[in-house]
Amino acid sequence: MVIESLISVKNAEKHPKEMIFFGGLYSLVAVFISFWVFREYSSIVLVFLTTMAASPLIYKMIKYEEKKDTQGYSEKNLLKEHAKALSSIMWMFIGVTLMLTLIYMALPQQNTITLFDAQISTLTQLNGQATASYTFFSRIFFNNIRVLVFCILFSFLYGIGALFILNWNASVIAVALGNFILEKISEKTAILGGIGVGGYLSSVTSGLLRYSLHGIPEILAYVIAGLAGGIISVAIIRYDFTTKNFEKILFDTSNLLVLSIGVLFFAAIIEVYITPLFF
Repeated sequence: MVIESLISVKNAEKHPKEMIFFGGLYSLVAVFISFWVFREYSSIVLVFLTTMAASPLIYKMIKYEEKKDTQGYSEKNLLKEHAKALSSIMWMFIGVTLMLTLIYMALPQQNTITLFDAQISTLTQLNGQATASYTFFSRIFFNNIRVLVFCILFSFLYGIGALFILNWNASVIAVALGNFILEKISEKTAILGGIGVGGYLSSVTSGLLRYSLHGIPEILAYVIAGLAGGIISVAIIRYDFTTKNFEKILFDTSNLLVLSIGVLFFAAIIEVYITPLFF
C-alpha cells in the first residue's frame, strides 16, 4: 500500500518522465525481495513483484482511459488523450529496464546467474545466427504478433495482465543490454589495455542504441495492444457494453489495435534490415 501510492494517475500522465523513477524503484525493491526471500525462483518472482507494485496505478490508468471513451472526445483527440497513458507506461518500462540492466552489470556473476536464470535461458534460445531476409523478417514479425495477441488476451482477462509480459520483456532486454555493454567494455579493455570514462560511456551509448532502435517501437506496440485489451475489460466490468457508448469504445480499441500492428511491423523492419547495418 506504500509503493503503489507514491504517484497518482493524473500526475503520471501530466509528468510521464517521472515514471522512469518509479519503474526503477519498483524493480529495485522487487530484486531485493526476490533474491533474499525467493532466491531459487528469483528470476520469475522479480518480474511478478515488479508487476504487482505497478498494477494498482496501471489499472487505475486503464479505467481513466476507458472513462475518456464515454466523454465525447473525437477519435483524434481521444488518441491524443491515450498518448498520455502510453507515454507514462513507456517511461516506466524504460525505468524498469535501465534499473535491471544496472543491477545485472553490477552484481557478481554468480548472483547474476541466480537472479536472471530464466532470462539468460531465454536469450540463449533466441540468439541464433540470422541474416536480413524475408524469411527472417516473417519469423520475427509473426513471433511478435503472437506476443501482441497475448498482451491483448492477458489485458482482457486480467485487466493489467499485459503488464507482466512487458516487465518480463524488460528483464530479458536488460540481460541482453547488460551483456552487450559488458562485451564492448571487455573488447576495448583488451585492445587498449584499460578503459576510461569515455570508453564506458561509448559502450553504454552503443548498447542503448542497439536495443532501443527496434525495442522502443516494439514495446510501444505491446503497450498499445495491452491498453486496448484493458479498456475493453474495464468496459465489460462497468457494464458499458449495455450502453450506446460501447460502440465508440469498440471503435476506439479497434483503432488502437490497428495502430499497434502497424508499429510492430515498423519495429520488425528496423530489427531485421536497419539495426544489423550498424551493429
